Amino acid sequence: MRAVLISGGVAMLVALLGTPLFIRFLVRRQYGQFIRQDGPTAHFTKRGTPTMGGVVIIGATLLGWAAALLLTGTKPSVSEILVLFLMTGLGLVGFLDDFIKISRQRSLGLKARWKIVGQGLVGVAFAVAALQFPNDLFRTPASTKISFIRDTGIDLAFAGATIGLILFVIWANFLITAWSNAVNLTDGLDGLATGVSLIVFGAYVVICVWQFNQSCQILGSAGPRCYETRDPLALAVVAAAITGACFGFLWWNASPAKIFMGDTGSLALGGALAGLSILTRTEILAAVVGGLFVLEVLSDVIQIGFFKMTGRRVFKMAPLHHHFELGGWGEVTIVIRFWIIAGLFVALGVGIFYGEWVAG
Repeated sequence: MRAVLISGGVAMLVALLGTPLFIRFLVRRQYGQFIRQDGPTAHFTKRGTPTMGGVVIIGATLLGWAAALLLTGTKPSVSEILVLFLMTGLGLVGFLDDFIKISRQRSLGLKARWKIVGQGLVGVAFAVAALQFPNDLFRTPASTKISFIRDTGIDLAFAGATIGLILFVIWANFLITAWSNAVNLTDGLDGLATGVSLIVFGAYVVICVWQFNQSCQILGSAGPRCYETRDPLALAVVAAAITGACFGFLWWNASPAKIFMGDTGSLALGGALAGLSILTRTEILAAVVGGLFVLEVLSDVIQIGFFKMTGRRVFKMAPLHHHFELGGWGEVTIVIRFWIIAGLFVALGVGIFYGEWVAG
């Protein structure tokens, strides 16, 4: 448990103290945000604000995690390395996207096909590796079964190991793409995506610690409702590091933002959330815990689908936070209320998680 506290605390301090240094560096290099012309006009004043703050979030997470291992003398586990690989790999794709936007002074970065290729390469590598590396109890970081709160009876390997691997890679990449795009869509107002991520990853600290205390790998004391997660405490350390990094970064990202996380941060956080959901066997539960992200995606899907069918719009602008912004709500008001909604979703998700164990 000391490792969880250390990783979160160190990551928070690194992000809190390191972000202003990174801001100065970006200002000197004139790496500022390019604002889309079709967005809310109030956002034009944000043009030139330093972006790519996701570099700080990723760096603080890695340093917090490394500090926890060093100070507790713990060896890194495969599960935590996989999540950090997914987070860093998608962050690199986002960094390239951000850098192209800045260097070419336009709102479009990497071409869509190259972005998909980059995400796909990282996602496939993660998915394939997640089914390897069995421990002494023959448990791999992930399984081919679809999971809700724990693995369900739906096994993607129903037709054999090879088919199972292929279907799992497709399923895992769907989740990775969905979550990275969900966080990316939410990152439209000062502090919105950072604050929601902080709440969601904080919930995963609780979930992972609970799974560790009720792990099936605790021989002699594992109960009938134990969890099959291979490295729950290690995943708690990673989740705590991400939570701490978001906490420190939010100090500078809150309205009026001194820096934006950019695609570097949103893709990295989305990837980390997807990785945690897969390795903790809570793939579907994650849609409840991260319900605010899901709402933002749904608003975009509904807007596009309804417009193509009828030529009319459901919302004044999508994703959802822009609808309220054009409706006259203040930016801070929207962000705080969305944080509250995110907290309610997290409470519901954690409640379902705990309720399933109690009822069982």
